[in-house]
Amino acid sequence: MNVLIVGSGGREHAIAASAAKSPKVKKMYCAPGNAGIAEYAECVPIGAMEFDKLTAFAKENRIDLVIVGMDDPLVGGLVDELEAAGIRTFGPRKNAAILEGSKAFSKNLMKKYNIPTAAFENFTDPDAALAYLETAKFPIVLKADGLALGKGVLICQNLEEAKEGVKTIMLDKKFGSAGNEMVVEEFLVGREVSVLSFVDGKTIKTMTSAQDHKRAGDGDTGLNTGGMGTFSPSPFYTEEVERFCEKYIYQATVDAMAEEGRPFKGVIFFGLILTEDGPKVLEYNARFGDPEAQVVLPRMKNDLIEVVEACIDGCLGQVELEFEDNAAVCVVLASDGYPLKYEKGFAISGLEKFKEHEGYYCFHAGTRSDGDRIVTNGGRVLGVTAKGRNLREARENAYAATDWVEFGNKYMRHDIGKAIDEA
Repeated sequence: MNVLIVGSGGREHAIAASAAKSPKVKKMYCAPGNAGIAEYAECVPIGAMEFDKLTAFAKENRIDLVIVGMDDPLVGGLVDELEAAGIRTFGPRKNAAILEGSKAFSKNLMKKYNIPTAAFENFTDPDAALAYLETAKFPIVLKADGLALGKGVLICQNLEEAKEGVKTIMLDKKFGSAGNEMVVEEFLVGREVSVLSFVDGKTIKTMTSAQDHKRAGDGDTGLNTGGMGTFSPSPFYTEEVERFCEKYIYQATVDAMAEEGRPFKGVIFFGLILTEDGPKVLEYNARFGDPEAQVVLPRMKNDLIEVVEACIDGCLGQVELEFEDNAAVCVVLASDGYPLKYEKGFAISGLEKFKEHEGYYCFHAGTRSDGDRIVTNGGRVLGVTAKGRNLREARENAYAATDWVEFGNKYMRHDIGKAIDEA
């Protein structure tokens, strides 16, 4: 079949690498793609939000299956447009992608269906938010309602910081229209775990667990980013935790969306926090995580295309997901200065080394081709992933592999997977 992947990051590179293993795939395209994805797919210069052009391209090139990797086009309704044109597409429709598109919606959904989450209030009026904060308990969490590239969450230690946060989100609109509404949430303490799942509208099958590192600097310091690295599986995601989540969170979320007339097909990403009172949902995403996909997909034994088709056709119940009995760690190589200000256009060397070693991957996030060179083209440049028999070995392998690659202003965290030592 002819497959089109929509997106341009490390997540889409991981999806393309996984899809390329399927005997069902004849020809693969990616819009807009990047220099690494070009190894598996023909990259076409169409932006992820250019719905008309994507639909026209899919028709002209007889695309049998579209996989939408990114959040913006999902929330914007790309799946609806492609399906209306008769093109099979993997990902939630607009009315289901709101699970990620609006934090206020997802919090209200959890409250209505008794899905464990932090206590919260939603505000559209900054003055009302400020009045509420006068009596709040600190620390407290402020979240921009809409999509903000994983950066619209502020943890405020006191009233002064919270007032500044309201200004940042709702008045200065630092995250754009995402800040038209704001969620004020109790601050929860515990380990964070990410669990990705496939959903066919009624059935849910969870993948292996992972844990992300959001802050830019070592020791979880600095600004929030799209993710500086991740590892899988999480040693804190025990069988007991899994049983609880299966009973009170996973299926409950799928059932709640169906009950609301918003059946969800695609990937639900559960951002969990393991508190003293049990696991709770921090957030939902309506697609593969990035960089979580870069440690989860390389460990998946199943044919990705078969699983994706089962989700679209509503027969996921017949699929048994299988993962390798090992571990993987991903260290993101970023441009120094990310997520604020950084230079681009530096030549990257050493990428060919990954072809010489089994179980090592280099997923491109912000790269582009420049003649016969590959150069940096973003804040997060590459995701260096390695497998190992266990988490410690995988971490050792991943950090060793970061030395294979060089580019100007290369920056990374040196403590990805530090929680492994605390398990």
